[in-house]
Order: sequence, then structure tokens, then C-alpha cells
Amino acid sequence: MRWCITPAMLVLGIETSCDETAAAVVGEDRCIHAALVQSQLEEHAPYGGVVPEVAARAHLAVLNGLIRRTMAEAGIGFADLAGVAATGGPGLIGGVIVGTMTAKGIAAATGLPFLAVNHLEGHALTARLTEGLPFPYLLLLVSGGHCQLLAVLGVGRYRRYGTTVDDAAGEAFDKAAKLLDLGYPGGPALERAATAGDPQRFALPRPMLGRPGADFSFSGLKTAVRRLVDGLPPGPLRAGDVADIAASFQAAVADCLADRTARAIGRFRTDHPGANRLVVAGGVAANAMLRARLAALAEREGFAFTAPPLSLCGDNAAMIAWAGIERLRLGLTDGLDFAPRPRWPLDPDAPPARDGGAC
Repeated sequence: MRWCITPAMLVLGIETSCDETAAAVVGEDRCIHAALVQSQLEEHAPYGGVVPEVAARAHLAVLNGLIRRTMAEAGIGFADLAGVAATGGPGLIGGVIVGTMTAKGIAAATGLPFLAVNHLEGHALTARLTEGLPFPYLLLLVSGGHCQLLAVLGVGRYRRYGTTVDDAAGEAFDKAAKLLDLGYPGGPALERAATAGDPQRFALPRPMLGRPGADFSFSGLKTAVRRLVDGLPPGPLRAGDVADIAASFQAAVADCLADRTARAIGRFRTDHPGANRLVVAGGVAANAMLRARLAALAEREGFAFTAPPLSLCGDNAAMIAWAGIERLRLGLTDGLDFAPRPRWPLDPDAPPARDGGAC
């Protein structure tokens, strides 16, 4: 990833799909000219999770100012832009509406093209922003709301190999962290606690491990953690127990993700002979143990491994701006009548996830 100022087609990106308000200016030459993120941790911490209405109001309160600061940091005006891109879904619909309406307003006032970006495609194309990867590649998209394995064939072209049938991995991290009183956001807190723990002390289940296909399941693992915590001696949780449960849980998730990814590698190799790149993206891609496990898996399978910089793992607007650039280069602009979408699958032809998973 390069941070620089060069003459190139520039796009403003806006991201408001969950609990982080973000704006960025990115160039066609893969330069990130400015990228700002305003978190809502303080707003949601009292509730132990994201409250959709609170998130939407927070986006509305800060987005215009964040865009102004981003444009000032990039040293440009709207006349220097080639387009404005915003997350059009999937996500919490109130927040998505705030971002898309703001982008539409800018587009209408300036005459710039408007680009509605699938949030998941933003994650999926991040490796092309940071590494310039060619298509196709195999993607593990793993975050708080999504967990799926996809062949990335081109802009807007995806084939899903597997998805979660219940909870996403990031959601399971957050729920396990809440059971352990680790605070919010749970995923990073659980990873920190796990560094001092014994991952083999508690025998937690590995749902789907070794089964055919590439689907995931994490609700049973979450339930096992709840039973484990309920079975501890009464009173405040001991630090050693928390660390060991956190480490055991993290190891179980990593085992499941690595096993399912190995299954998808087999299918991808058959479908695309000669293609050998594994990419991980999404908020959980920041987890150091997971990155190490996937890197080792890729090496065993003869695949190259790519993970985004930590700053681009979570929700951010640089990935939205870059996906907008990819679409703009293909002439894939959107009308101002675009309707924000709470759900927006990357592979619309994929069958519904077994047992009702919704990723």
C-alpha cells in the first residue's frame, strides 16, 4: 500500500455500513491520498454491541465533517474527483442510507458519477488495491457479519464455495468475549487475552471439521463456551481461566477456518488450473493466529498468501473508493435512484446456506 500524491483518477469513498464512519480519497494508481475513520466505540460500549439506531445517528452527526477533513488532507476539491462511491449494502440499513444519500447529494451537486459499492466487494478487491493482484484468486472473507469462501473472478463476478450456516466467525468472537467479560469490541480483546492462555486446556468442538463442502458453523462452539463458563466456580472469572478459554476458543476457530479453506482450495484448483493465490479479508483477518494458520496452509498447498495491512482489514473507505474505481473503469455507474440494500450477496446464483445461514 502506498500513501502519496500523484496525478491520477481520484475517487471519494464513503463507508457507513456498521459502526465506523469512514471517508477516503484513492487514486487509480493505487495511491491512498487520505483515509479517515471515526469509530463509535464509546456510543456502543454501554450496550455491549452495535445498536443500529445509535449507529445511524452517529454516522449522520459526523459524516459531513469527516468528508471535509478527508478532502482537505488529500489537498483536493470536488472538481478534482472522477466519482464518488459509497457502500450501498449489505449492512445496517440506517447507516447505509446515511452514506448513500450523502454520496448522492455530492454527485447531484457536482455532476460526478455515483457508484454504489457492495461492502463485501470492497473487502474482496482490497488485495488488488494493496498488491495489484490479477484475477482469479480464492478469498476467505471473514468478519463480524460475514464468513464465506469465494472464487474472485472479476469485478462483480464471484462464485461462492462455502458460507456460514449460522453465526459468522467475528460474531462468535464477540459473543465469546462477552461471555468472558472482556468488553467491547470483543474480537481484539479476546485475541489479547488468548496470548497468555493455554489453547489445549479446554477441549472445545470444531464444527464441520472434516466434513464435505466448505460451509462453516460457529453457533455450537459459542454454546460450548457458554457451558464452559457456566461450569466454572461461582464468583468473578479468574484471569487464568479467561486466558485459557480465550486461547482454546481462538484455536478452535482457526482450525475450522483452515479446514474449510483447505476444502475450498481443492475446488478452486480444479476450477482454475494454474491460479494459486489465497487471500483473506475482513475484520477477523487482523487476527495474528488466523493469518499464521492460513499462511502455513497456503504454503503446504503451493499457494501464495495475501492478507491486507491491519488498517484495511476492518471497515474502511479506502476499499470502497478502490471498488468504485474498479467499477468506474468498466463504466458501471449507478443512478441516483439506487436503493440501499440490507442484503446484497456477491454470488446471487449461490443456493441458500444450509440450515438458514444468511451470508
